Amino acid sequence: MKKKTPKKSEPKSANAYIEGSGKVVETDIVTTLEENYMPYAMSVIVSRALPEIDGFKPSHRKLLYTMYKMGLLNGARTKSANIVGQTMKLNPHGDAAIYETMVRLARGNEALLHPYVDSKGNFGKAYSRDMAYAAARYTEAKLEGISAELFADIDKDSVDMVPNYDNEMLEPTLFPVRFPSVLVNSNFGLAVSMASNICSFNLSEVCETAVSLIKNPDHNALSTLKGPDFPGGGYIVYDEAEMEKIYRTGLGTVKVRAKYSFDKEARCIEVTQIPPTTTVEAIIDKVVELVKDGRVREISDARDETDLSGLRLAFDLKKGYDPDLVMQKLYKLTPLQDNFNCNFNVLIAGTPRVMGVYEILSEWTEFRRQCVKRRVYFDLNKKKEKLHLLLGLKKILLDIDYAIQLIRETEEEAEVVPNLMVGFGIDEPQAEYVAEIKLRHINREYILKRTEETDRLAADIEEMEELLNSPKKIDKVIISELKEVSEKYAQPRRTMFLYDVAEDVEIEEEQPEGYPVNVFFTREGYFKQITPKSLRMSNEQKLKEQDEIIFSAEVSSNSELLFFTNKFQCYKSRCADFPEIKASVMGDFVPAKLGMDDRELPVFMAVTEKFTETLVIFFKNGKCAKIPLSSYETKTKRKKLQNAYSELSDMVGMFVIEGDADFILKSTAGKVIMFNTALVLAKSARDTQGVQVMRLTKAELASVQLAENVAVEDIERFRIKTVPAAGIVSDDDIDQIKLI
Repeated sequence: MKKKTPKKSEPKSANAYIEGSGKVVETDIVTTLEENYMPYAMSVIVSRALPEIDGFKPSHRKLLYTMYKMGLLNGARTKSANIVGQTMKLNPHGDAAIYETMVRLARGNEALLHPYVDSKGNFGKAYSRDMAYAAARYTEAKLEGISAELFADIDKDSVDMVPNYDNEMLEPTLFPVRFPSVLVNSNFGLAVSMASNICSFNLSEVCETAVSLIKNPDHNALSTLKGPDFPGGGYIVYDEAEMEKIYRTGLGTVKVRAKYSFDKEARCIEVTQIPPTTTVEAIIDKVVELVKDGRVREISDARDETDLSGLRLAFDLKKGYDPDLVMQKLYKLTPLQDNFNCNFNVLIAGTPRVMGVYEILSEWTEFRRQCVKRRVYFDLNKKKEKLHLLLGLKKILLDIDYAIQLIRETEEEAEVVPNLMVGFGIDEPQAEYVAEIKLRHINREYILKRTEETDRLAADIEEMEELLNSPKKIDKVIISELKEVSEKYAQPRRTMFLYDVAEDVEIEEEQPEGYPVNVFFTREGYFKQITPKSLRMSNEQKLKEQDEIIFSAEVSSNSELLFFTNKFQCYKSRCADFPEIKASVMGDFVPAKLGMDDRELPVFMAVTEKFTETLVIFFKNGKCAKIPLSSYETKTKRKKLQNAYSELSDMVGMFVIEGDADFILKSTAGKVIMFNTALVLAKSARDTQGVQVMRLTKAELASVQLAENVAVEDIERFRIKTVPAAGIVSDDDIDQIKLI
C-alpha cells in the first residue's frame, strides 16, 4: 500500500464580509487580527483603561471637566443625573458607566484617599460587595475643594485642548494638576494584554518627596515616602527590600493587615479596618466556612455590624481563647491579611510604561514644568498685549483734545481708526483700543491711571521672561505650589506599619480550658463524644448491629486521639475535632472522618493529653514492644503517621499504661505467663519488633490481658522473673473468665 502523503498545514483563516458585494470570502486570520483586533486593543490601552501622568483615565477626566464647566467647583450640589447627562457630551458610552465612574470618585464611596467629588446620598462603599449605590436621580454631587488643584490655570493654555467626539466643544487631553495625583489616589485599569494597579500614598509625603527629588535627584524616597497609605487604613507588614523594589521598578507586593480591637466584657473581636483588596462579605464568608470545616473552633459567631458610623466586623470568641492568637490564625487563613500587587503602568505620551515611584515623580515634574511654562507664556503674551495698548493710550495723553477733534471731524466711522493711526503714530490694535474708550473715561485722571500700569507691566514682563529662561525658577514655582497644596489638604496617615513580623512561623493551635467528656470507641470503628450531663439524661447507647464498645473513658475535651489501623498507620486527631452528641446517635465513622485509605480500619484508640504514657504492643510471635507515647507526638499538625508499629508479625493487643503494669499472656498451646513490663526496655522507634517475652514452640500468642482485669485464684503462680519464658499450662480457661 502506498503511504498517504500528509497535507501541508494550511494557514488558519477567518470569514470576511465584503461590504456592498454580498459575498463572504476567506481571509488569513493573522490579517484579520492585524486589521481589526489590533486597533481595538490599542484603543483600549491608549484611550480607555490606563491612567496618564495626571493620574486620570479619559472617563475620569471627561466627568470632572464637565462638572468644572458646570460651575460645581464653588456652586451648590446638583442631582447626579444632571451631571451624567452633561457628561455625555464628552463621553457618549452610556449613563450607567458615567455614573459608576462618579461613584468611585465620590467621598461617600470611600474608595479614594482624597475624593474629588463631594457627594450626598447613598454612594455605596468600596469595602462592601453587596452595598449598592442609589440611582443617579436620588443622589447629589459637586466638586471637592481639592479638585481646584486639578483645574488651576486650565484656561491659560497650560495643557492641550482637543475637540470632543462631535467637534462641538473642546476638552483637555490632561489636567494641569498641581500635585502628583497619580500617586495620591489609587487607580486600577485592565487593558488588553496589560494592566495597571497603582496604590495610594499620603499626600503630604508625596509632595515632600517630590520637592526633595527636585532639589536633589539622588534623594532616598524611602526617607520621606514611608509607604502606601490606603483609604481603609489597616497595617502594612513592612518589608524594606520589597518597598525599595516597588519604588525602583513599579512592581512588587504590599502585605496589608486588618486593624482590630478586643472587647473583654463581650469577648468580641471588633475589626474596623480591612485591606483594600477585599470586602466585608468575603471576610465573613471565609470565616464562616472555616468554622463549619472545623479549622477555626475559637469563634462562636461572626457578624457584619457595619452601619452609618463605619465599618465593623464582630467575631464572638469562645471562653478561654487569646484574641491575639486567634487573629494571627485568621490573618493566615482569611483575607484579613491580603496582598496588594503593585503594577505602576502609566501612559506617557501615549506609550504605556511600568515605572517606579522615582520615575513617576520625575515624569510628573517634567510634565508640570511644561504646564508652568505654558501658563507663564500665556500670561506674558496677555501682559505684552495690554502693555502695547497702554503705550498707545499714553500717546493720546499728549493731546486728548486733538484726539476728540480728530474723531469728531471724521465723516465715516470706518475712517476713525486710520485717522488715529496717522494722527498719533500708533498701530491698528492701539487705535482700536483708543476708539473704544467710553466718553466718560476721556479725562486726564482715567488716562493717567491706565498709563501708570505700564511700569508695573514692564516689570512683570521682565520677571516672566527671566522665569521662562531659568529652569531653577520654574522649579521654585513648582515647589511653592507643592508646599501650598500640602499645607492646605494634608491629612494624617491612615495606614500604619508593622515591623519585624514573622510571617512563616507555624501558629500552634491554642488550647482552651478543658472540661470532662465521655468518649466511646467501637469495634466497627465508630467514635462518640458525650458530655457527662447528656450521658446522665440518657445512657442507652445506639450501636450498629453486632457492634460493641471496646473503649470508654471520661477524659478532658483537650485530649489527643491516636487511631492505630490494620495497615500499620496512626491517625492523629483531637476530641475537639469531633462533635458532642447524644448516646442515641451512632457516632462518627472514624475512617470516613479522618480520610483513611481504602479498606483501612482502626483497631485501637489511645487517648492522651501530654504524651507521658507508654504504648505496649503484643504480637503473635510472642514479642512485646514498649514504646513511649511521646514517639507519636509531632510539632507540626501532621494527621497521619506511617510505620506506626511493626508489621513483621500480627498484632494481638495494644495497651496504654502509666509506668509499668502486669499482663497475662496465653498461647495457642494453652500455656500462660504473667510478666511485668519493667522486664522490657522501651524503644523510641515506632516500628520496633519488640522483645521476646514468651517462648513459643509450634504455637502463637493467642490472647493478652491486663492482670488486674483477670479473676483467677493464685494468679502469682504464672509470674515470670526473666524473659523469655515458656509459661505453664493453666487449668483455667483465661479467655472465658470475665473481666473485673
